[in-house]
Amino acid sequence: MESPEEFSIEWTDYMKYRAKSRGFELSKIENILRHSGERCFDTTTHRLIAIGKHDDRLVMIPYEKHGNKITPVTIHATTRQQINFRFKIGRFKYG
Repeated sequence: MESPEEFSIEWTDYMKYRAKSRGFELSKIENILRHSGERCFDTTTHRLIAIGKHDDRLVMIPYEKHGNKITPVTIHATTRQQINFRFKIGRFKYG
């Protein structure tokens, strides 16, 4: 299995804009993408999701992975209740 450091992250202009407009730091987003222990698959968007803490906010980061490149799409502040509900209805799946 590849280590998280072997993946490159491709930052889109949109992702940079969304992070800045929502008060998130790219370095902390990168840390979540590389080291989050909680990941799932969104069955609606067909994207992978990394879940983690950005300071005191719980966030979801949808991303696409192609080979050794990760492209984060956006970032959302969320609650554990919202995440659990998405698992309960089958929108999110582990794996």
